[in-house]
Order: sequence, then C-alpha cells, then structure tokens
Amino acid sequence: MTLRSYLTLFLLSLILQISVSRLQTIPGYLDADYYYMGGVQLAKGQGFNEPFLWNYLDDPEGIPHPSHGYWFPLASILAALGMWLTGSVNYESGRIFFILLASLVPPLTAALSYRFFQNNAFAWVSGLLALFPVFHLPFLPVTDNYGIYMIAGGLLFYIADRPRPWFWMGLLAGILSLARSDGLLWLALTFLFILWRVKDQKLPLASLIQFCVLAFFGFILVMGPWYARNLNVFGAIMSPAGSKALWLTTYEETFIYPASKLTFDSWIASGWQSILKIRWWSFRTNLMSAIAAQGHLILFPFIVVGIIQMKKDRRAQLGVAAWTILFLVMTFIFPFAGARGSFFHAGAALQPLFWSLAPFGLEHTVAWARKKNRFTDHAYVVFRIALIQIAVMLSAWAVWARVIQDGWDEGELEYPAVERFLVEHGAQPGDSVVALSSPGYTMMTDRPAYAQPSGGVEALIELAERYDIEYFVFQEQGAVEPLRDLYENPQSGGQFLYLGSVNDIRIFRFP
Repeated sequence: MTLRSYLTLFLLSLILQISVSRLQTIPGYLDADYYYMGGVQLAKGQGFNEPFLWNYLDDPEGIPHPSHGYWFPLASILAALGMWLTGSVNYESGRIFFILLASLVPPLTAALSYRFFQNNAFAWVSGLLALFPVFHLPFLPVTDNYGIYMIAGGLLFYIADRPRPWFWMGLLAGILSLARSDGLLWLALTFLFILWRVKDQKLPLASLIQFCVLAFFGFILVMGPWYARNLNVFGAIMSPAGSKALWLTTYEETFIYPASKLTFDSWIASGWQSILKIRWWSFRTNLMSAIAAQGHLILFPFIVVGIIQMKKDRRAQLGVAAWTILFLVMTFIFPFAGARGSFFHAGAALQPLFWSLAPFGLEHTVAWARKKNRFTDHAYVVFRIALIQIAVMLSAWAVWARVIQDGWDEGELEYPAVERFLVEHGAQPGDSVVALSSPGYTMMTDRPAYAQPSGGVEALIELAERYDIEYFVFQEQGAVEPLRDLYENPQSGGQFLYLGSVNDIRIFRFP
C-alpha cells in the first residue's frame, strides 16, 4: 500500500462522513447529547460540571453536578477541542475531530490488514469495508466514542507485533479507558499479551515485570489525572454510580429515584426466574448484534474463517479474548446496558481487526470452493467486489433507516417549542424541568433539567421536592406504566397542574 492509497481512503471517508453529518443537525440521542454538552461546559470554562442530571445513581446533591461519573470524559474533551479551535460552542464545531477520526478509520484498517498479510488487494478490501461500516456509519460523525474506539483499538492491534510495544499499548489502553468504563479491559488484555510474549520467547520473570510496569506507566499517564479528579470529587477513583448498575432488574431502573432502592437484596428479590430470563434475552440480543452489527450480516462467516485461519497469531487470539470477555460481561453482568448498545459500542475497538480478517477469510472460503471445482479463478475478484457492493448498499440502508426515515433525534427537536410554551406560562430562567432527555433539553434550551425517574407519581413528587423542580415535560416515549394514565388523562393529574400540550408533549407544573 502506498501513501497515495491511504490518502485516497482518507479523502473518500472524509467526503462520506461529511455527507452523513449534513443529515444530523444535533447529536441525536442521549449519549451523544451528553458528550456534546460536556464539551460545551469545558469550552465555556465550567469544567467537569453539568447543568442537568441524567440519572440519580450516585445520589447527586443537585445542579451543577460533577460530570462524567458514569460516562467517561474523552468524547467531551474532544468536542471541547473543536470548540476551542473555532471559538464557537455550536454542534458543527463540537464534531470536527469526530469526523476527522472517523475518516482515519479506513486507512488505519487498510494498514492493519497490510501488516497482517502484506497483500494490497486484501488491504484495499479491508479499507473499503471500513469506509462503508453499515450500522456504525450513522454514529461515526456524532459526538460519541465509536471513532475513538476504532482508532485506539486498531492502533493497539497494529503495534502489538512490534518487539517492545508495551508503553504504547498501555497508553492506548488508557485512551480507551478515558473514553468508556469498559476500556479498562484493554489494560488487562495488554498484561495478558505481555504474558504470552514472555512465555513464547522464554523470557525471565524480570522481563514480565518490566514490560507490565511500562504498560501500566503508559496507562496511568492518561488515566492518572482522571483518577485523581475522581478521588477529589467522589472519594474513590470511580464514581459509585457504576456499581449501582449491577443491581438493575429492568432497564428503566437506570433512572430510578432514589438509587438506594438498588441493592443486592432487591436484585435477589426479583427472583431467579426473572434474573435468568433477562440474561437469556441479553444473550440472544448480543449474539444477534455480533452477527448483524459487528459482522455486518454478510461479513460474519468470513470473519470467523479468518480468525480460525489466523488462530496461531497472538493478535487474533487477543481479539478473540477481548470479544469473549466483552460478550460475557455485557450479557451476564450488565445485561441491560449490553443488550441496549454497550456491547455494540464497546466492540467498536475490534472492528478494524474484523475488517482486516474478513477478506482473508473470504479468500480461504473461495479457495476451499475452488478445490471442489465450484468456481473459476475469477471468483476471487468477483466475490471481493460483491462484498464491497453489499457493504455499500447495507450502509446506505442503515443511514436511510436510522437517520432519514426515523429522523435523527429522540424528541430533542420538540424542546424549543416546549420552552416557548413554558416562557409564555411564566417560567423564569432559573426554573428547572423534568424531561425524558435532560442533556437534550438543556442542550436545546439552556434550561436546567432532570431526567424523568422510573417509578410512579410518588417518585416524581419526591424528586421535585428534593431538587425544587417546577415543571414536568412529559413525552409519549416516557409514558410507561405506572405513568401511562397520567399521560392519557392529563386533566386528572391530581397533584400536578396541567398547563397544556405541545405536539403531544404534556406539560405540568409541580405543586
């Protein structure tokens, strides 16, 4: 592969990423809203503090609240860099570096493929598969961690076969950890890779210790300042919010208030039948995600064949170990988060490896068929082209279905109209609201917002009393039991004063 080839892949990807981004005027979903708003706060000089609460797992005292206790800060830092560069806190500025990172994924994937196989054809196919990443495509230009994970994960596999990559692997593990909590897994995997290298080369114990220290030094160089901040703010290197998620019995309990209701006893009290049923559901969902999302449907069998053919390569073994651990953790320990996107999200670090192995797996599959006299020699080229064509069509469909057909938002675009209604009905600048997406509401209106808690009217009243909240913005998406009746019959709100509706959003004032 020549520099011109890599540059071509980068430019093609940049054009595609910019084209998709033109269809996305806002971050568009809770995670991306959160990271973008974290960047806004940093760019405005407000530090790691947030003017909203999106969950209550760490028993927050109120607004402003220390940010990035549950979700980690790297995406917000990257968004802030774009804002500092342009001098503006608008969304276009916030996503500059996300688009650039996403554009680097195809050339990096091609380079990784070439490092594996020294084959230009394989490298081009791998790079083009990364250019059209199907279900990942709508999420790459937004303020989220997909591009960060792909770049850091791809680089980690790229340098892994070097003689002494330990400091840099630790540094990349630190970057992954600063992006997402599951990134810590990559430090453990780096130690595992070091153990394999020491064993393979029959090196002494001193080498094992030395290499692990180098890796840890790279890791702590990135994560040390963040752990120090957490110690100062939370009294521990990790926020208590994450551990509460262990005891969820439904996804909605992510937003439970008060979070003290989440305990081991409450988890056990839900019953083993429910606990096992949830994990069976998560197992099936994550398995489908592996085939459809990570494997892009058509690539999955060729990725598997590629892994089998490369089973003696320690990098492939590392990828299998990472995927297996992620699958188990996101299925059995955090089933709700895993099945609702975290497994897909965390697996982004492995996508460059998968795209690199898929053409190799295809080549071996066609070679096997040729031995059976099934195809001619032209089949190698034909199937490569077909694979890319299918990836292009599936990527176009993914953008159409996720961005164009359904609209790239989760109700955030309705919030300005709601805000105008509130102002017309006497809302003051310091008044706060409960909304389904609190980061989204603050993003669209600059008004302090609190997440709608799971539970009934009692939870809402208790929340409003503790945090002195004035208004409840009640969207249909949040109208689940036991609040469904309040949405359908707003006039009989009892303790709530019904003010009216804006585009099917019910608006109440708390007593």
